[in-house]
Amino acid sequence: MSLFDVAVIGGGIAGAAAALTVAGAGRSVLVIGPEGEAGDRPGEFLSPAANALLVELGLAERIAAGPHRVANATYAAWAAPVLAQRNAITHTEGPGRVLDRRAFEQALTAAVAEVGVPRLAVPLSSAERDGALWRLTLEDGTERAPRSLAARFLIDASGRAAVVARRFVRRRRADRLVAACGFLAQKIDDVEPTPATLIEAAAEGWWYATLLPDRRMGLAFFSDPDRLPRGLSRDPARWRAMLAETEWAARWLDSAGYRIDAAPRLASAGTMWLERAAGVGWAAAGDAAAAFDPLSSHGLTSALWSGRRAGLGALATLGGDSGPLERYVATLDGAVRQFLSQRRAVYGEVRRFADRPFWSRRH
Repeated sequence: MSLFDVAVIGGGIAGAAAALTVAGAGRSVLVIGPEGEAGDRPGEFLSPAANALLVELGLAERIAAGPHRVANATYAAWAAPVLAQRNAITHTEGPGRVLDRRAFEQALTAAVAEVGVPRLAVPLSSAERDGALWRLTLEDGTERAPRSLAARFLIDASGRAAVVARRFVRRRRADRLVAACGFLAQKIDDVEPTPATLIEAAAEGWWYATLLPDRRMGLAFFSDPDRLPRGLSRDPARWRAMLAETEWAARWLDSAGYRIDAAPRLASAGTMWLERAAGVGWAAAGDAAAAFDPLSSHGLTSALWSGRRAGLGALATLGGDSGPLERYVATLDGAVRQFLSQRRAVYGEVRRFADRPFWSRRH
């Protein structure tokens, strides 16, 4: 039987932060699960608050080397149909970054491998508590895995699926927000696109567009499932028509030479959280613990923070001190309550669409 101090379930950002934290303290740790999803994924903004976390995790120089871009300017047409600008110079923690998401996750995966953390890139089949240990079973795959695995502590960083944590505590949901998202190539290459991010409120949701480091445009529309046109994920013409109804997003993309050629991909983007993010011998991190409405702009930073704190909590618990893990749970609980309050206030600023279902639900 292979025994580890900590098993991390999930190969994404929160899982990498947890694994680096545990390995950095000299404890044995195993990552179970495939690496980050191949291809493009929505979610590319790393807030200024992440800068200190990158230093703690030993990732600051690696991420600063690129290919990410500094997030200098954000424009928003939110409370009123006019653009307001917010510049990164106002952040005392320094600027945020618009990431090359694939390169970012590859950098974290490489950092975990470099400190000698093994990874079994097959899904977890079951995790059962047996006294002071977790007995872990993996799904059959092409990769040869030990027949028997055990861990003293388990960190569930499996994303919104929360494959282990959901067995022990209830999950709460504030909404059923979804994202229709895509990545657009520039069709006119003699135009230099503005390195910026734009947010625009619309009658049935809100738009988000940002220039990515490779000069593509990340575009997303956030709404509720019943407010999206039927068949949108198969109909690029309908998505083009929706964009054409905007005041600012359509103008920016058109002037910079971007066109919608494919239908959007749909992804869950709602706010959901565990009633308690840890229990006996386990903790949840990342979206498994709490997933926030992208309006918060803190999704990736929250993944780094919660992975780091769950790792520190695991280390302390293995040493006989439950305090750090309890403080992590309390801090995350407070962060959820604070976000829900801020979410109501921010959505409440948009009064010009107050009679439309998407907005009335949030008012």
